[in-house]
Amino acid sequence: MPRALWTGAISFGLVHIPVELYPAVHENELDLTMLDRRDFAPVGFKRYNKRTGAEVGWDDIVKGYEYADDEFVVLSDEDLKRANVRATQSIDILAFVHAADVPLIHYAQPYYLAPARGGDKVYALLRETLRRADKIGIAHVVIRARQHLCALVCVDAAIVLNTLRYPAELRAADELRLPAAAPKEAGITDKELRMALSLVEDMSEAWQPQQYRDSYRDDILALVDKKIKAKQTKTITAAAPEQRRAATGNVVDLVALLRQSLGKQPAAAAKDAAPARAGKAPARRKAGAIPGRP
Repeated sequence: MPRALWTGAISFGLVHIPVELYPAVHENELDLTMLDRRDFAPVGFKRYNKRTGAEVGWDDIVKGYEYADDEFVVLSDEDLKRANVRATQSIDILAFVHAADVPLIHYAQPYYLAPARGGDKVYALLRETLRRADKIGIAHVVIRARQHLCALVCVDAAIVLNTLRYPAELRAADELRLPAAAPKEAGITDKELRMALSLVEDMSEAWQPQQYRDSYRDDILALVDKKIKAKQTKTITAAAPEQRRAATGNVVDLVALLRQSLGKQPAAAAKDAAPARAGKAPARRKAGAIPGRP
């Protein structure tokens, strides 16, 4: 069982639910070591005293706030906790809202909340209340000396605490060059939209996360194995010449691309249309069928 990152309580109104916070994800990144290209020896990093140049061990490191140039106030973990004991020991629910009202761009990092000793029943009560009400709890929590806005979300048997980005942390999209919001103003025709919707419908399926994997990581590891077998572990692969990009000024025939994606051929189109001409609806809409067309 993983070690709890934080222990405290969910609090709203007179309700107090003792909980523990656990990481909900683990990074599956490739562990690449930086090497000196001259002799391929690992490159190390030292924590050193900028005044004396001497190396500093973890046990001798404390945190400080720079209140003036090169002047610091030392802040220990106990200082950070005592500054606001309630904030560091509670998840204060501020409101309950519909999950759809919180844009996905606000979501940052997920954590699992598990009930601490004596909190099973009231934890389950909050979980089922969130589920029945179809709401999420918006709260404040302090993690590692920083206060976060967060959402408490019911996910199966667990309550997930997902930290949220504050509005001030998000960049405005109006700085980007984007097509007009209205389809017609963006040059999209009804025919093109029907074709695109047909493709989306044809590719729609139930969410099955188990079928997805990090294929890029697999390819890198396969390349590592290939270089080991070829005894090329010290070979630095030179950068390939950049591929010449297609001219971006050409007009794309979107309808043709959609038809190609749908596998729509003239023969298939005639076959799809035959049941309609005979007054019979096909048992299942064929890939590429366009709603509203004969």
